[in-house]
Amino acid sequence: MLSLFPFPLHLLLLLICFPVFSTNQQSLAPDSSMNRHELETLYKIMESLSADEDWRAAYPNPCQPGSGWTGIECKHSTLDNLLHVTRLDLGTFPNPACKNSATFPPEIFHLPNLDAVFIFQCFTNAPARISIPPNKLPPASPLQQLSLRSNSALIGTIPPQISTLKSLQILTLSQNRLTGPIPVEIFTSSSLLHLDLSYNTLTGTIPPEVGNLGKLVGLDLSYNKLTGAIPPTIGELRILQKLDLSSNLLTGTIPDSIHELQSLVFLALSNNRLHGAFPKGLINLHSLQYFLMDNNPMSVSLPEEFGQLKKLQELRLSNSGYSGTIPSAYSQLLNLSSLSLQNNRLSGTIPDGFTNLSHIYHLNLSRNFLQGVVPFNSTFLKRLGRNLDLSGNSGLCFSPSAAADDVIIGVGVCGNNDRISSKPVKKSEAALLHCSTLLFVSLCFTILSFHHTIYYF
Repeated sequence: MLSLFPFPLHLLLLLICFPVFSTNQQSLAPDSSMNRHELETLYKIMESLSADEDWRAAYPNPCQPGSGWTGIECKHSTLDNLLHVTRLDLGTFPNPACKNSATFPPEIFHLPNLDAVFIFQCFTNAPARISIPPNKLPPASPLQQLSLRSNSALIGTIPPQISTLKSLQILTLSQNRLTGPIPVEIFTSSSLLHLDLSYNTLTGTIPPEVGNLGKLVGLDLSYNKLTGAIPPTIGELRILQKLDLSSNLLTGTIPDSIHELQSLVFLALSNNRLHGAFPKGLINLHSLQYFLMDNNPMSVSLPEEFGQLKKLQELRLSNSGYSGTIPSAYSQLLNLSSLSLQNNRLSGTIPDGFTNLSHIYHLNLSRNFLQGVVPFNSTFLKRLGRNLDLSGNSGLCFSPSAAADDVIIGVGVCGNNDRISSKPVKKSEAALLHCSTLLFVSLCFTILSFHHTIYYF
């Protein structure tokens, strides 16, 4: 009698449940709607990074809705009717954690539809290096965002092969331990909008080829060890809005070409070795809202031009050897919220117009050679409170009639030869010092006693 099942039953069931795969066409992986090769590539990436002991078993369908994996994003393509990985997020909750021995997976550049990668606090134990296989990238990689941030064990140099990612718009390699010079090849990436290489240990100069990035909106090279001058080609970044070169070892002057950056909103040059006069074209930066340039050996007068940058909200020029007077034109900066001019060699008086700066909440003029009566009224003093520091100006004095109760003013009271300018003084303390110089000491103590009686009541 012939068997009803001439073909082995267990093999027949396998064929029904799991179709045969072909290696020369885009076929479906078991129980998923992904290309088999793409799925295998994803598995290799996760085996390099993920703290899950068995990622393959836990997520057999990583693109399928409801798989439970929060660090992956997929999109359906109508071209092949398949799901494709478009975004990876790894490192910190709620995204998947990385294992202690995580290594950088070059396979991320082989996912043909991947347009965004974010790896945050992943490489923190075993040393890892950015690796891009030369000449093995897809012919038109769609990767637009690459962010490798806060990886304390990510070391080595930035591979020049990053320039082969022609669609790259946002490159963030900040807060790692990358070394060496900035590859010139990066500045051939004409699609770049944001470039952030901050908080590393990069050396060498800023290549003049930086001017080739005509679409660049944000450039952050801060907290490295870059040397040399700011290249004049920086002025070719005509639509740049943020420029942060602070905390490096840059020398020379601010290039005259800076006036071309008329879209600039944020400019930070603090903690360098810049010196000399400001370029006259600074007046053209009408969009500038933040100018931070502390701790540079400038040793010049404060430029009047700042008074015409009407959108300025924060101006920081402390500890830079500025001399001369504070320009009265700074009183026209009606949007100013923070002004730091401390630890310079400024002389003369505080401009009377400062009391009209209605948006200011932080003002530090300490440790200069300012003199005269502080022009601020009680309303101004109450608004700033502890955010006002005038200490270390031995020639300044304060009118008691303008003081508000318990406002820290940082200088003594006019007419008091014993005033202390090295530390802030409250009004009640200043009144006590002032009374000691009067003939009617007992009257002062009576007034102060009455003040405290009301206070403790």
